[in-house]
Amino acid sequence: MAMACAISIFSSSTFALACKNCRPSLSFKPVSIKASSASLDYSTPSSVTQHKTLKPTKTNCWEWKFKDSAVRIYYEEHENESSDPPKHILMIPTISDVSTVEEWRGVAKDILGRSGKLNWRATIVDWPGLGFSSKPKMDYDADVMEHFLVNFINEISSPENDLVVFGGGHAATIAVRAAKKVLVKPKAIAAVAPTWAGPLPIVFGRDSKMQTRYGLLRGILRAPGAGWMMYNMLVSNEGAIQSQYKSHVYSNPQNVTPEIVQSRYKLTTEKGSRYVPAAFLTGLLDPVNSRDEFLELFAGLEGEIPVLVVSTEGSPKRSKAEMEALREAKGVSKFVKVPGALLPHEEYPTMVAGELYKFLQENFEVNA
Repeated sequence: MAMACAISIFSSSTFALACKNCRPSLSFKPVSIKASSASLDYSTPSSVTQHKTLKPTKTNCWEWKFKDSAVRIYYEEHENESSDPPKHILMIPTISDVSTVEEWRGVAKDILGRSGKLNWRATIVDWPGLGFSSKPKMDYDADVMEHFLVNFINEISSPENDLVVFGGGHAATIAVRAAKKVLVKPKAIAAVAPTWAGPLPIVFGRDSKMQTRYGLLRGILRAPGAGWMMYNMLVSNEGAIQSQYKSHVYSNPQNVTPEIVQSRYKLTTEKGSRYVPAAFLTGLLDPVNSRDEFLELFAGLEGEIPVLVVSTEGSPKRSKAEMEALREAKGVSKFVKVPGALLPHEEYPTMVAGELYKFLQENFEVNA
């Protein structure tokens, strides 16, 4: 999301709150605490006429051990008062410099409030180094993020759970990649505004000259002192965040409220918050290197699981072209379009929730 400022600099040059009470090891019975009411800020009301009674959200923290790092992973559990055994949805935020579980809360509230044949339960998780998870200095890349996702899914699910994965942007593509490798076995995947190229590679390409420049920029962003100065200029200021949201993150600038900007700005001020954006901006978090590889990922799920692609009407030109390439693509069982840009599930949660719920009904409620 720091693309506009980064492109300006790149063209002119040569190139959570930390969660507490973490569990020390894997367990299928998470210890949880109730979230404060301040954490439940659903800005867009649901249009659903029949609602189930929702339980208070639970916030949790899981310690993910990777190589020499222990990362505190923040996640939330949303459920309703139904006594029926729940089926599980994992909602994964779009990877960006201001990625957060907050993106999915409105969708979770909407879907869980609907009265249908099945009882759905939603888990929303922050990526390591982003959102309210801790932010250690690590060599983040797409493989690291995939490894995390596989570990987390194995932590919260079991073969009988019927886990469904909803992901936005790069998160959706990483989930599809893990499923293609059979590292995870979700019952269905919904890819909302899926992307695969980071801000700079999608504009400037990936030749050796550009890769050298990306490496230089990445090194500066990760360095002490100069790294913070560069990061504060590109990302960690309210003006830059507001500009990004109005230019390509949201489709309607009037939906970019001061509260959203302030919330995202706070995430960028935490220690270690620049490490994942340094990787994302320069393409290290890209799960594939070309559109052909992007299409091959989805094709690898043909006949295996249902896959929904939610494209958007107001995405940036290059990102929209990649989404549109999935229309009628092999492995995509359903393709729909909604208003919005790169975060339609946050900007238009009711509309996105409606499409996602139809997908759930078509694939899970028919024979329920």
